[in-house]
Amino acid sequence: MEDLCSAPPEVLVPSSNQTLEPALGSQITLNCTVRLPSQQHCNPVLHWMKDGHWLGDESSPYASKDKVWVGDNGTETFMSSLLGVNLTSDEDYGVFACWVKNTTATFTLQRSEAAGHVSAVLAALFVLGLLLLMAVIYVKCRLNMLLWYRNRYGELEINDGKLYDAYVSYANSPDDRKFVNFIMKPQLENRHGYKLFLDDKTILPNAEPSADLIMNVSRCRRLIVVLSYAYLEQDWCINNFRDGLLRLLELSQRPIFVAFESQYQKIEHLAINLLKQHKNAVTLLLWRAGSVTPSSDFWKELCLALPRKMSYQGIMADPQTQLQEDKDPMLILHSSDLEYQGDPHPEGDLGVRGSILRGPPPPRMTGPNGPPALAAGITDEVQLEEGQRSEIDISDLGSRNYGARTDFYCLVTEDDL
Repeated sequence: MEDLCSAPPEVLVPSSNQTLEPALGSQITLNCTVRLPSQQHCNPVLHWMKDGHWLGDESSPYASKDKVWVGDNGTETFMSSLLGVNLTSDEDYGVFACWVKNTTATFTLQRSEAAGHVSAVLAALFVLGLLLLMAVIYVKCRLNMLLWYRNRYGELEINDGKLYDAYVSYANSPDDRKFVNFIMKPQLENRHGYKLFLDDKTILPNAEPSADLIMNVSRCRRLIVVLSYAYLEQDWCINNFRDGLLRLLELSQRPIFVAFESQYQKIEHLAINLLKQHKNAVTLLLWRAGSVTPSSDFWKELCLALPRKMSYQGIMADPQTQLQEDKDPMLILHSSDLEYQGDPHPEGDLGVRGSILRGPPPPRMTGPNGPPALAAGITDEVQLEEGQRSEIDISDLGSRNYGARTDFYCLVTEDDL
């Protein structure tokens, strides 16, 4: 009998020592269940301890519920004790032990470390801040990155037979002339190296493109339309802007429309709605109050819509316009005039103004007195030069702006007639 009473009980719950991390302010119930031999004279007692101190007195803040029952075969006795713990402060955490006959089962209650939550929160805030920073950098530097990528890896539009980078159509009004000639043209030509063809005439007279327009637009890589109040007063804009827009889309791929913000919000014209509907086929840019600065987003967006410019040395011609000048064949005296001489315009013209080559000088003949014959040869040469220059004025070839040819040359002399 003594051997049965001294036999150690078997702990059923918990199966092993447990470590729990309940939150502060919560309530938890610790379950301790053991099995031991059933004997009448054996009266085992189950006790609870916390951090080595007994919890059996009435002043203990922890309440337990004990239960004892006998197994079905009558040879085993089960004992269960439920200890309720209210975690109201850090003192409620610790090591709780269930003790029966030198057998102990422990529950370790520890508060989850705040550092773990803090680190997770800090990591989340760091990721969120990084995303916000990337978003701000993208918004602020998006155009710069796109320009850098386009200028480095974009497609070069060379050897396409085009003479100009953009055809600029604007209304013949004081404000539009000032904007095009004193703002747009200096910025694009002098700062960015583009070559513009300016036209203040009606782009679609009688709602149909003229022969001049078709030829001029075909010589330009892009089409820029300054869409102002004065421009919208043209007949084709008032009567049928939709058909006119479709014709412009046929003449130029993805035309560029520049509208003024001060007028854009007040314009009730059908053109604005049509441009919004065709936003995938056109480029609509707004000129704002701060767009006048060279580093504004307006110029960056406009440069993105224009063709890529290839950098070149100052002694070389622009490869996009080299040997493509609109030279009048009737003004070429010798075939050698077409040869490139590398003489850039001193005022910064994009094209290259070739030097004026003369024909071979007359043979120098030495007369009886020698020097007079040489002087006569020089005089004849000078007279030949003056005669050639008096026939044709070619002093402004580098800066002339040729429009579509409306004249014709007759290569028949009077003798042939």
